[in-house]
Amino acid sequence: MSARRAGLSRRGFLGMLGGTALAATGCGEVAGELLTGSAPMPAPFTVPLPIPQVARPVSPGLYEVTQRVARVEILPGLRTEVWGYDGTFPGPTFELRRGEPATVRVRNELPVPTSTHLHGGVTPPGSDGYPTDLVIPAGGHSGHSAHMTHPGEVHHEGTKDYRYPVGQRAATLWYHDHRMDYTAPSVWQGLAGFALVRDEEEDALPLPAGERELPLLICDRSFAEDGSLRYPRTHEGHDSDYMEGVEGDVILVNGAPWPVHEVTATRYRLRLLNASNARRLRLRLAPGGRFTQIGSDSGLLAAPVRHDTLPMAPGERYDVVVDFSAYPVGSTVTLVNTLADGPAGQIMRFVVARRAKDDSAVPTTLSRPPERPVPVTTRSFDFRRTGQSWTINGRVYRPGDLLARPRLGTAEVWRLTSDFHHPVHLHLAHFLVLARNGRPPAATDAGWKDTVDVRPYEVVDVLARFEGYRGRYMLHCHNLEHEDMAMMADFEVV
Repeated sequence: MSARRAGLSRRGFLGMLGGTALAATGCGEVAGELLTGSAPMPAPFTVPLPIPQVARPVSPGLYEVTQRVARVEILPGLRTEVWGYDGTFPGPTFELRRGEPATVRVRNELPVPTSTHLHGGVTPPGSDGYPTDLVIPAGGHSGHSAHMTHPGEVHHEGTKDYRYPVGQRAATLWYHDHRMDYTAPSVWQGLAGFALVRDEEEDALPLPAGERELPLLICDRSFAEDGSLRYPRTHEGHDSDYMEGVEGDVILVNGAPWPVHEVTATRYRLRLLNASNARRLRLRLAPGGRFTQIGSDSGLLAAPVRHDTLPMAPGERYDVVVDFSAYPVGSTVTLVNTLADGPAGQIMRFVVARRAKDDSAVPTTLSRPPERPVPVTTRSFDFRRTGQSWTINGRVYRPGDLLARPRLGTAEVWRLTSDFHHPVHLHLAHFLVLARNGRPPAATDAGWKDTVDVRPYEVVDVLARFEGYRGRYMLHCHNLEHEDMAMMADFEVV
């Protein structure tokens, strides 16, 4: 549970973070502090599920997208100001193909600088979305950007071309803002969207496709009475009452509150993304049912794995198939979050409307993932509160301060330890989860990943593969408030 929900003072909570008392309480499964809104909540399962538009290239291999302020209807009858890629929340979905390089030209018309990160992308360092590599708003410095003085900061006036070679396997990726100190409020304001990589191996599978393939970006937000987004932070600093992370009281899927979607009694492919700042999820189908997992963060599994529940930390993705023919026509199936009570325990609802022909299937063999490499060394990274800061190996983040220099083409075991819930994300490097507390990983840890949930006082060993490019990259906590409070580190692939 969070400190406030447990009746603890903030000082008492922060003191607990430094010792084993936190292990005794466990902080439950909740990783953030609830921010309650004042807007009237809509009745659940009344708003249709939106499907993000697909980005269209302006010429072969070139996309253009504008970050801008827009007013959209999220809560029925109210208008909400968002910061969106092309003014939408989520942003457009980029459909990319392996072996077909793409350039995304980002134009910034927001009142603040931005840095776009392709999460899960195997990307050259200059296009990775380093937090001090900034696109300054078109027309010159804003009042906020004038105060950006981090070492080595790079400014691009108005636009920047992000170049993606797309040499990686088919996978569910996403993109979001990654600006130094301001990732959390910028993503909360709307700067996030899907990027789907496809390839011939995936094309050959008889998986559900077209209208039966649904990208589902799940997140939480809080709203003021007039419909505006609430967030407990100003541009002058962080709110210490939310040091452990911010959770909202309204659940959104593809930008809609507790939506409903009509399905046929057939198989559907659900690309699930937890895009919350801090909220962890444990997804289940009600009144029952199973998820057939076909992919993880970084691509298809070798073979399908079936689950009753799916734990999801911020930044994690699951590629699953749900067979709605298992339910009677006319019935409803609700995607629920068992880590929360009340409205936050509901995600969205499916209505099984009618029978239909279904030529899809889930083969027993899905792909031939990369072979497990032999590690050349082991490194340790400790994620915890040190003093009044979130740190890695006791160090507050400073751009350019390297914690590791792995060699290109090698693999290493990285041992991740923590004092709290820390979803750890590696840029560039994909990894296999080897062990949790010296025991085999969970079935839901299967496949090549880029984000792993490291729980309080847990030791997680991952086998990270450094392929693609030399240069400077990052690892960090993907609880976005922790990230903004300096829980990041640089490494350089040499």
